[in-house]
Amino acid sequence: MRRIAVLVAFLFALGGCDSGRSLFEVKAVAAGVPSLAPFFAEDSGLGRDAQVRSRAVPGGLQQGDTPGLYGGTEQPGICDVERLKRFLTAPRNDRKARAWAAALHLRTDEIPGYLDRLTPVLLRHDTLALNHDYKKGRAVPFRALLQAGIAILVDEQGLPSVKCSCGNPLRPFEGDTSRISVTFGDGNEKWQGYDRAEVVVVRPAPRKLERITLVDVQDSGRGIERPVGTTGEADGGFDATERRAVPPLAGATFGEASRRLADAGLAVAFRGEEPPPDRARVVASDPGAGTELRFGAYVTLSVTAESRTEGRTSTPSPSASSTPPAGSMPTTSTGSPPTSAGPAPSRQPPSKAPSGSAPPPSSAAPRSSAPPTATGSPPRVTSSPPPATASSPPTGEPVTSSAAPPVSSAPPPVSSTPASSAPATTTPATTAPVPTAPAITPPVPSATV
Repeated sequence: MRRIAVLVAFLFALGGCDSGRSLFEVKAVAAGVPSLAPFFAEDSGLGRDAQVRSRAVPGGLQQGDTPGLYGGTEQPGICDVERLKRFLTAPRNDRKARAWAAALHLRTDEIPGYLDRLTPVLLRHDTLALNHDYKKGRAVPFRALLQAGIAILVDEQGLPSVKCSCGNPLRPFEGDTSRISVTFGDGNEKWQGYDRAEVVVVRPAPRKLERITLVDVQDSGRGIERPVGTTGEADGGFDATERRAVPPLAGATFGEASRRLADAGLAVAFRGEEPPPDRARVVASDPGAGTELRFGAYVTLSVTAESRTEGRTSTPSPSASSTPPAGSMPTTSTGSPPTSAGPAPSRQPPSKAPSGSAPPPSSAAPRSSAPPTATGSPPRVTSSPPPATASSPPTGEPVTSSAAPPVSSAPPPVSSTPASSAPATTTPATTAPVPTAPAITPPVPSATV
């Protein structure tokens, strides 16, 4: 009985520790199912959904200019933008128009021009978004999972903006996508092929688009180029089965490399809440330049870490591994191997910490087992690599997150003074003289995205 009571108490404690990290409730919205609180009646003919099976992609975060992110059909008219414009500008719908515009941070007089810049597409992936119901004269936001096949309007950066069938405004999803709880109800039953691990979130393209590259949902071998702000009447077709060569990307910025890939019909995969900074410099691509890939294939870039303007950096913790788990999709992370053959000297002044002193807690290197020497001579030089320091690498140099901590091969010097057992602090706890040898840092490798 005592053992059971201890186990229950332990489980209760674990639950209490995690209680602050609540799940994000997400309502499933199935294709073809009428909304219970639409801005406009579902039978008004504003748009029509299609039957599309969701497709898996590398990573859950996608940029709005990713080739093949959205779909289309040969028949235009999946969303009647002109009818939606007439609804929103009609005097009888003024209250709805004000609520609709407020949800998208617009003024009512900006609605016509805004709609003229939107483009109708079909979702090819189950997509998270911030949807809005119309209740009691207000736009009421709620997190939603939109099923693949739903017709939407996207803006000039590829962001979902309007659900066509009911006119409900859409905003980008905000929140931890790994902590969502999807609920199915009100006619939105779990659809065939649903996989929580394959849902995507769309982030804005780094530039305003002139055209959106779609895949025909009825013929995956046919591509569609749709000029932004058109509804299908000006579409151009292309062969989506034709192979595309990876362009030369080394030396370009991440933003420029992303644009070159998109122009070539290829995509960039990355992991995390945001992509690397646009100014991060590309040092390599995988596959390399000249490799021929299918339309919409993903290319992994290796980039150097650049400091963000607000002082943050894309460099990860030195203990984080850049190698994705087995079977995972290609992603951007930090940590490609260095190209340098030897360690680069540090730009910092000589360290004031004597040999054998405990490193500060933020260091990733292990504590040396050798006690401090009793003389003022510098420490013995060994062939093993020097320990990593916690200092930041110079901006623009490659950095890595996969270097293993070195282990000293030198035997501890003989000393009558035992090593201190006090815990390590940020101040060295020893009176040994200051060595004259400068601190050495390991090479700073590149980051992989």
